[in-house]
Amino acid sequence: MKPFLLLASRAEDAAADDEYAAFLKYGELEPHQLRRIRLEAAPLPELDLNDYSGVFVGGSPFTSSDPAAEKSAVQHRVEEELAGLLDEVVERDFPFLGACYGVGTLGQHQGAVIDRTFGEPLGMVDIELTAAGLVDPLLAGLPQTFAALTGHKEACSKLPPGAVLLASSATCPVHMFRVKTNLYATQFHPELDIAGLLTRMDIYRHAGYFPAESAEELMSSVRHLSVSEPMAILRNFVTRYAVAD
Repeated sequence: MKPFLLLASRAEDAAADDEYAAFLKYGELEPHQLRRIRLEAAPLPELDLNDYSGVFVGGSPFTSSDPAAEKSAVQHRVEEELAGLLDEVVERDFPFLGACYGVGTLGQHQGAVIDRTFGEPLGMVDIELTAAGLVDPLLAGLPQTFAALTGHKEACSKLPPGAVLLASSATCPVHMFRVKTNLYATQFHPELDIAGLLTRMDIYRHAGYFPAESAEELMSSVRHLSVSEPMAILRNFVTRYAVAD
């Protein structure tokens, strides 16, 4: 099949490699079936979407809603490159799934309000599917309520015009939405398990998601938890959009 494309922007190798491994594992993909481009490391090369089955965007330390003056030159470049690619992705309704940072990128591109009203700390939340979510093919096999892992400073407080709300939580009303037929964004992390969450807590303990001095206590509090259902979203995405080469 044609490979999928993962656009990543985590500068820390341990976090970047753990994220890539998670997309491979839960998407049930081999390394040759998932090409990774680390946007923070170098400019986005010229891409032909016809070479791919679909596009993933992973999580990011970048915050779309930050004032422009506070963003680094690298963040400005990454945002401009993603916006340019999204022009084509949206025009073609090309299969797209953005995890966490996908809400900021796809949402902002499509006219959503992205701000810090509904941020959630690193940890587990209960996700509730809407009526539309219950019948969406990407959410096939998931129960109406399931546990997922999250951690975000910003969120979507107003959906893009025409977008379909698929999932919410008690503390964040927009956890997943769809634009057109094939463009998806989740605020929770469908690729993230407890081991991955612990890795990110350790790496990002000074990134402002939680008080740095509480890192060990927080890590201890989540070690006994189990999250397994959101990963079906990655499998469903791959199954639905894989294209024979």
